[in-house]
Amino acid sequence: MSVDESQDSETGAAPARHIGAPAGELEGLAEQARALAEGRVTSTALVRRTLERIAATQGTVNAFRRVRAEAAMAEAAEADRRLAAGERLPLLGVPVAVKDDTDVAGEPTAFGCAGEFPPKERDAEVVRRLRAAGAIIVGKTNACELGQWPFTEGPAFGNTCNPWNLAHTPGGSSGGSAAAVAAGLVPAALGTDGAGSVRIPAAWSHLVGIKPQRGRISTWPDPESFQGITGIGPLARTVEDAALLLDVASGNHEGDLHRPPAIAAREAAGRDPGRLRIALSWKAALTFTRKPLHPDVRAAVTGVARTLARLGHFVEEAEPDYGLVGLAFVPRATAGVGEWADRVPDRSLLDRRTRGAARMGRLLGGPVLRRARAVERRQQSRIGALFGPYDVLLTPTTATPPPRIGTLAKLNGWRTDQAMIAACPYAWPWNVLGWPGVSVPAGFSADGLPLGAQLLGPAHAEPLLISLAAQLQDDLRWHERRPPGHPERLDGVPR
Repeated sequence: MSVDESQDSETGAAPARHIGAPAGELEGLAEQARALAEGRVTSTALVRRTLERIAATQGTVNAFRRVRAEAAMAEAAEADRRLAAGERLPLLGVPVAVKDDTDVAGEPTAFGCAGEFPPKERDAEVVRRLRAAGAIIVGKTNACELGQWPFTEGPAFGNTCNPWNLAHTPGGSSGGSAAAVAAGLVPAALGTDGAGSVRIPAAWSHLVGIKPQRGRISTWPDPESFQGITGIGPLARTVEDAALLLDVASGNHEGDLHRPPAIAAREAAGRDPGRLRIALSWKAALTFTRKPLHPDVRAAVTGVARTLARLGHFVEEAEPDYGLVGLAFVPRATAGVGEWADRVPDRSLLDRRTRGAARMGRLLGGPVLRRARAVERRQQSRIGALFGPYDVLLTPTTATPPPRIGTLAKLNGWRTDQAMIAACPYAWPWNVLGWPGVSVPAGFSADGLPLGAQLLGPAHAEPLLISLAAQLQDDLRWHERRPPGHPERLDGVPR
């Protein structure tokens, strides 16, 4: 059934009341880069403001596991010297954050785990690329233990809270990165996405989250991550900022197993997508568990579909043939947990669910894992058949609004899996396929909690998805909304 483009284009049941200031100056990644290049602000001032905001919110939002305060200020001073000397780079002097599964030289990589971890000797390839573009890494953001769940809670660091409502999760596993951006602590951050771990917190934090094509951003020092299902992606308030960070972070190390051709993401953000054929899908992949769709989510995503139709796209309901794609996901995901668990200095500190997943990964290794990987091309062909008659697949990002803190954290392994699948059934198949997806803000629940819609495409479709997301942003203006308590506009950031 096609979407009636003559209907109202509302994107949620009831928008959240905006308490913070309207879109402020020097709040976005691209805007900060421009202001630094034009001499309107110094890196020292921006980084100092960032560190002050982090310190002021650690007791409430709790977005960061590690803060590089002294090192970041020293690097900002050096960036100011380079700027004064006339040097220009895409992000020279701009503060950003990375997730705590990403190596930063001199810092431990605990990936949500408790215990003492040794500092890393070298930057990950993606951090090397951020630094080469001039970015200042202010810290490493919280993630749930080994990135397994759509919440960011644990005994190693406490609870990371959603800036839109501190009683609720920002999602996971890149919840710290999402919370840091949504709260206005940094203009953009990197997360990782193995089953929706960028897109889910983007949806639940009113952000743009991009899961790029497998290998678009290097996972080195790992040739691939979690048996190829996990990739690195940006979180930001605007499509332009997410695309800029994607451009800067993209590229490969010679040891990477996946090396897709280069794209120009930020250029795509300024390009009209043309008239597209869009399939609207409500069906989740088969998992033999209940996955009821919350009515507020259906209303919000229907609103996005109506907006797309009003913008001139052809939108109708159609469903991909997922088959039994879940049978290929579980061996890869649990094997990845086992590989990461082997790096933990004291495995006795791991959550019981993590130890269970690692055991499952060892049981499903060998022939089962090889078979799971061998059927990937067949799955791509079957599910990709949708992209003959259609250009883009539109789905909810999640099936529910963000749960309250603690809802999932204390469940046993099986009940956690059931609850997780019920809340987040739409994202993970694209990790098996290795294809790109973009989560965009879709509106708010009746309780004022953010909701997301997912734009999905075939291999190497990031430019098309980014162009479409930017067109939606121009119409819906989601980036002008801020959560309660967002920092006041700072027109006069000192130099």
